[in-house]
Amino acid sequence: MNNSATVALAVVGTLAVVGVGYAGFQALGGDADRYAEVVKVEPATKSYQEPEQRCEQVTVQRQKPVKDEHQIAGSAIGAVVGGVIGHQFGGGSGKDAATAAGAIAGGYAGNKTQEHMQKNNTYTTTEERCQTVMNTRTEKNGYNVTYRLDGQTHTVRMDDEPGDRLPVENGKVVTD
Repeated sequence: MNNSATVALAVVGTLAVVGVGYAGFQALGGDADRYAEVVKVEPATKSYQEPEQRCEQVTVQRQKPVKDEHQIAGSAIGAVVGGVIGHQFGGGSGKDAATAAGAIAGGYAGNKTQEHMQKNNTYTTTEERCQTVMNTRTEKNGYNVTYRLDGQTHTVRMDDEPGDRLPVENGKVVTD
């Protein structure tokens, strides 16, 4: 055999051994250049309720403080006026009855008049009214990443967006 044939045979043999060795290495888990294909990336979120106090200025109408809550002044003035008017009617004992009836009616009317005036004695002011409302807050806390490896689809949670592919070591995706 000549030298060039021997060299050629040696080169071909060496390439064959290297190719078989590389194929065996890949078959046994040599993942140095393997990647899983990223199929979908979705932001993962967390929602929670947060209380917030909201206040506003409101115009309100209030009743002024009452000094004579039993309307004694109105009753007394009404009774006097009613008695004077009732005294103008009748004669003798009828005059006394008219005076008494006028005083009773005048006292009642004076009482109700003062009560009505007190209820309508109001003022307008501004008050602060507050209420607590619940706001929904949402924050991103990672990504749900779906990838394809060896014909199967898997999903994993990651802190950062991965890009188009994930590295594979020892037959598993590296997510760190």
